[in-house]
Amino acid sequence: MNSILITGCNKGLGLGIVKALVKKSNPPQILIATCRDIGKAEVSIHWYTFSKLSQNPASVELQSVANQNKFVHLLEINLKDLQAFPSFVQQVSNIVKDNGLNVLFNNAGVSPKFTRLGLVKAEQLIDAFETNTLAPIMLSKAFLPLLKQSAEKNSSKPLGIERAAIINMSSYLASMDMNTTGGLYPYRCSKVALNMATRTMSIDLKNDGILATALHPGWVKTSMGGSNAPMEIEQSCTAIVDLLSKLGEEHNGNFYQYDGQKLPW
Repeated sequence: MNSILITGCNKGLGLGIVKALVKKSNPPQILIATCRDIGKAEVSIHWYTFSKLSQNPASVELQSVANQNKFVHLLEINLKDLQAFPSFVQQVSNIVKDNGLNVLFNNAGVSPKFTRLGLVKAEQLIDAFETNTLAPIMLSKAFLPLLKQSAEKNSSKPLGIERAAIINMSSYLASMDMNTTGGLYPYRCSKVALNMATRTMSIDLKNDGILATALHPGWVKTSMGGSNAPMEIEQSCTAIVDLLSKLGEEHNGNFYQYDGQKLPW
């Protein structure tokens, strides 16, 4: 693919996907990684200079990846700040130029809250929906012109990441058929809504040549997954990157886990 933008890359799966893409023999020509706060001391990355350098080791690692790979660009965005989206899209447009954006990977999200019905709070639900559902939908809307530009420029290619695609990071916890343990109301419900948005995007955007797919990364050892998770970040992200290249029309509007297994809604 020519270009991919991934949200939430300062740690966990976002950082893992960036590292997996960089390791490929044929990495994307442009890889744009985002996070809320790139730094706390001045650091120059390509032609962007930021006045803050984070002491978070993961953020330092992301900066190191960018410094070592000239096709990796770091941009800062708070996904709750919808007013910042137009200027953010313009920054991305300045990077991808007339080629448009091949892939928007909505990875950023908030972690599950271990809440039963008697303990769930309204603010938890609001926060989860704002980050896990509202932000990906509105960001996809904001990037639609660049995605359409890529789809049109690559119209001879089949539906997939070489043409244009929106990838939404979901979770098996959003599967109604697989829910046997209950709880986790904010996370489950916000990701179910994201799954519905993915299916709806797949219908609305198919004629524009834009694929939309929901992915479950597996139960991974991240701040969300916890130390008891059976999968390492590298294992999950390597599989996700391999799956991206295999996505086609049959995957449009459906729900898959990292290894390509189709999941029930």
